[in-house]
Amino acid sequence: MSQENLLPLAQWPRPAAGQLLGVLTDIDDTLTTEGEVPEHVVASMAALHAAGLKIVPITGRPVGWSEPFARVWPVDAIVAENGAVALRRNAQGGLDKLYQQDEATRRANYARMQQVLEQIEAQVPGARRATDSAGRECDIAVDHSEFTHLPQAQIDECVAIMRAAGMNATVSSIHINGWFGAHNKWEGAQWIVRTLFGRDLAGELDRWVYIGDSTNDQLMFERFGHSFGVANIARFVPQLTHLPRYVTPSERGDGFVELSRAILATANA
Repeated sequence: MSQENLLPLAQWPRPAAGQLLGVLTDIDDTLTTEGEVPEHVVASMAALHAAGLKIVPITGRPVGWSEPFARVWPVDAIVAENGAVALRRNAQGGLDKLYQQDEATRRANYARMQQVLEQIEAQVPGARRATDSAGRECDIAVDHSEFTHLPQAQIDECVAIMRAAGMNATVSSIHINGWFGAHNKWEGAQWIVRTLFGRDLAGELDRWVYIGDSTNDQLMFERFGHSFGVANIARFVPQLTHLPRYVTPSERGDGFVELSRAILATANA
């Protein structure tokens, strides 16, 4: 597809005041810039939350990596590992973990996934597990752009090995993720919105916003009318079957801040 199909954020039709219920967002290279979430991005999330909007990051990152952010970010929950598990703060100030698979299933899948990961590292030149792998419970990840560079041919080979083993596989801006189970970002989004808020996401898509940056956001781009890519999505446009409707002027966290301002202008209209 062509980047010409993306409309600039300035052309987003402003929803009616009070129409929007919440913002679902990717994390890596959408909230982050150079691997960090800048203070002005956290401030933007806080402003959205203060305006009464639900805020839920949905990421391929592991649940262990997500825990410190779930404790301090102004969000309702973080859905990690591509929809498999969610973290939310409880009344005691701690975190609750919510899973889509029971413990026995998670344990069996984990053992199988480690075998696939070992196969990939042995078979694909340059392939190495992501450095955050110790925090993963429901998926595996191979680094392609965070601390190493894996050519597209090797990325494709990793995906093929995962799928040949019966796994789902997707590629984020930094990792190749694989898992057993029917969950994904879209299914995880429906699950968390239903579980936490008692709402039917699929039935009210015009009341929610999604923003992301790469191929593992396609399921969300396909469904949300209010779908946005930060400007660095340009890297992945040739590989995308489904593009977001709109694109922000700036990349990464700055692009998220631009969208937040547009949303707040709507909320305060």
